[in-house]
Amino acid sequence: MKILVTGGAGFIGSHLCARLLQDGHQVVCLDNFFSGQRSNVAGLREQPGFTLAEGDVTEPYDFSVDQIYNLACPASPVHYQRNPVGTVRTCVLGAIHALELAKRRGIPVLQASTSEVYGDPQVHPQPESYHGDVNPIGPRACYDEGKRCAETLFFDYHRQYGVGIKVVRIFNTYGPNLALNDGRVISNFIIAALQGKSISVDGDGQQTRSFCYVDDLVQGLLRMMDSARDLTGPVNLGNPGEFTINELAATVLRLTGSHSEITHHPVRADDPRQRRPDITLAKSKLGWQPTVALEEGLQRTIPYFRKALGLHGT
Repeated sequence: MKILVTGGAGFIGSHLCARLLQDGHQVVCLDNFFSGQRSNVAGLREQPGFTLAEGDVTEPYDFSVDQIYNLACPASPVHYQRNPVGTVRTCVLGAIHALELAKRRGIPVLQASTSEVYGDPQVHPQPESYHGDVNPIGPRACYDEGKRCAETLFFDYHRQYGVGIKVVRIFNTYGPNLALNDGRVISNFIIAALQGKSISVDGDGQQTRSFCYVDDLVQGLLRMMDSARDLTGPVNLGNPGEFTINELAATVLRLTGSHSEITHHPVRADDPRQRRPDITLAKSKLGWQPTVALEEGLQRTIPYFRKALGLHGT
């Protein structure tokens, strides 16, 4: 098939593009490089089945494709808060333009939603039936509410126009191709440890996160797209293993052999206290669950950052 991946030069998008090419598909990667990196797809450009289309999903587009994965959106606070209005536009207009193309061509479209739709959850772990606890006017709302509105659009296009939709809610994901300036906790910790700088922990470090290795996540995306038409989602995709931020910091220090100090700083506004997916639905409907444990995934990820920082061989 010929498959469109919006945000295909981003962290998850680039891994998805590579996997689709590996599986024998043609891939059109659409990206404006606001947060995506050209280096993520540099190797893919040499493959005959890969097309890089530079463009913004806030503008209408048209490609002759068989499937759409809509991943375009900055996904870390350091990026989406840099241009909050642009983030909302990417979420909302990006969803509309992906849905319009799917509607015109009669093809399925998958929306990469996020665990952030649950906000600072009052239910733990978070099942898809939980409607969330989101501050609609806070500094994270441009992303949280933008993704919630995108989900609304997907289900309204499905109900009103019969568009074939797939909606997944992605929990914290990590692996190679994370940008050095991404600002996510795993990249921040690994970079600080490798450079011998202090590891900055928000608050007391007892807040929890669940971390999914990117290869597992991509496998979940593929299974969702290939699932029965009536499985629209939303479906949680993430690793239910739950770790405190302090535990993550200690693991990174041990695996890197670093002697960096851990320092504590004030908690950021609307930062969730707990985050862990209930993946019962993914297990039962997709036959999917992650296979890469956190320590193994970190061991696969650290060499990427060593090389990116010019520290390979040290």
